[in-house]
Amino acid sequence: MAKNMNQDPNEMLQIRREKLEKLKEDGKNPYEIVNFRNRTLSKNIRDNFEEFEGKNVRIAGRIMARRGHGNMSFMDIQDSKGQIQIVNRKNIMGDDFRETKAYDIGDLVGVEGKVFKTNQGEISIESEKSELLSKSLQILPEKWHGLKDPDIRYRQRYVDLIVNPEVKEVFILRSKIISEIRKFLDNRGYLEVETPILNTIAGGASARPFITHHNTLDIDMYLRIANELYLKRLIVGGFDKVYEMGRMFRNEGMDTTHNPEYTSIELYEAYSDYEDMMKITEEMISQVAQNVLGTTKVQYGEHEIELKAPWKRITMIDSIKDACGVDFNEIKSYEDAVSIAKEKNVEVKDTWGEIVAEFFDEFVEDTLIQPTFIYDYPVDISPLAKRKNDDENLTYRFEAFISGAEIGNAFSELNDADDQRGRFEKQVEKRQKGDSEAQMMDYDFVNALEVGLPPTGGLGLGIDRIIMLLTNQKSIRDVLLFPTMKPVGKEKVENRDSSKETYDKLTTEKIDLSKIKIEPLFEDMVDFDTFSKSDFRVVKVKNCEEVPKSKKLLKFTLDDGSGKERTILSGIKDYYDADYLIGKTLLAICNLPARKMMGINSEGMIISAICENDGKENLNLIMLDDNIPAGAKLY
Repeated sequence: MAKNMNQDPNEMLQIRREKLEKLKEDGKNPYEIVNFRNRTLSKNIRDNFEEFEGKNVRIAGRIMARRGHGNMSFMDIQDSKGQIQIVNRKNIMGDDFRETKAYDIGDLVGVEGKVFKTNQGEISIESEKSELLSKSLQILPEKWHGLKDPDIRYRQRYVDLIVNPEVKEVFILRSKIISEIRKFLDNRGYLEVETPILNTIAGGASARPFITHHNTLDIDMYLRIANELYLKRLIVGGFDKVYEMGRMFRNEGMDTTHNPEYTSIELYEAYSDYEDMMKITEEMISQVAQNVLGTTKVQYGEHEIELKAPWKRITMIDSIKDACGVDFNEIKSYEDAVSIAKEKNVEVKDTWGEIVAEFFDEFVEDTLIQPTFIYDYPVDISPLAKRKNDDENLTYRFEAFISGAEIGNAFSELNDADDQRGRFEKQVEKRQKGDSEAQMMDYDFVNALEVGLPPTGGLGLGIDRIIMLLTNQKSIRDVLLFPTMKPVGKEKVENRDSSKETYDKLTTEKIDLSKIKIEPLFEDMVDFDTFSKSDFRVVKVKNCEEVPKSKKLLKFTLDDGSGKERTILSGIKDYYDADYLIGKTLLAICNLPARKMMGINSEGMIISAICENDGKENLNLIMLDDNIPAGAKLY
């Protein structure tokens, strides 16, 4: 095999195709074989050797290794449960032995033979008959180095599953976890239902939807961002307990905890409230962990997490007070909230409640390692939750956090139709001002509330994040079999819609200079010593992604020439797609004090050029020649 490893890859691929053509010429086309029945799995043989010893079995799988010479050879065959060694001997196999010598790593074969144990004690099968079931025309990654590049692993998950068997275990656990969640709810009298994925209104959450078009009806439709409003309609209709688990779609940023399509579960129970949903959440997750993993203690990264109920409970306002000393029980006016936000370098938002939420994101969320319920959310950020009876600025709402990430969201559901209509109207106002994540008016849902929704508790859980936690995976892509990936190579070229190509319009469209307005030059002069203290450096964009929950920010991971990655956040999401900027060469100031934005330290500033064009702001990043090295200093 060492000789083959030194061959040119293109030559090796050609040899495989030539072998296939020879098989076809000889009337042994492997693709004409339709089945290989009565198989025994490798694990059953290994676990029950005494029972199988000396008996004939049939096994099928992929060749993962080959060795040997002369009249004897060995193959390691991998099936869905593991690997087992196959021993091929010419004096036993006869003419079939010659055909096994033409097998390649990656080929799928069926073997019939006798179970035995070698002198070295390895459980094996002595082959009597071997059949090529499918010819592999590609070369699997070399055994000892394997497939480690995450990008290739996600794009070619089928290869990842072959060469990294531990990956398969994650998805087996995923299936078991989902099954246990369903069992938990089914045993408590919940009815699983199905609601539309294609919606005429993107409702039930604050998120940017994917838009498609229905040709027959000639209307735009949205892939659902949540199934909440349909499920609550079912409670109005007389179902007491319902749930739905399925895919949701949000046209937003991608990072280690966000994928454009993801799995969530929402459940609703009539005549209950958000405290009942707390009990269901902690009992469900702890029971699922116990049944699937055999323990309620799980290791996630560097932390050991105890999932056993009861979980910690604290209000959002008290959690902020404990973290940074700011007490929003005392800060009631919007003006005072703006003032304290500026003092603490927190982003100023349009309402008191949104500022409270920004403080939580900035100072609290990342610190919530052990399971914690944060409850009593501001009404400004909770358009579907019932107001608190003792404080109309807050709602009966909680979110569950583990290891610094939200895994669930629940309400005592708003059932006052007039209040709901008013909140929808405020969302519509935001949408008209350009907030693409604000909710739409849903008159039919308001009508359903007017028919009458009983007091109801509702809960939504992120299934993928729960699976990440229980399988100790740091990226959502590691718990999705086929995560969303940007097309590359032939896939990108052949599937491209030329009418919808994404370009930076600011640099490709001609500008009418008569409509350009430039700010006047500064009159105040700066001495050279002051200017020279600003460290302008050339930086290479290693990665760029949207910041979750932010309408403006992009997060840059940069090579500044120092050997250490630099993170800078920039509010240019309206002007550039994140993917477009990966690999670009930009200019940045690198010696500004680090500043937290959305809970992330921003270590400098990306330099842009701005002007006014026909009354609207134009922004262009300063992009440099790619031949200029990272870290080059600007003079």
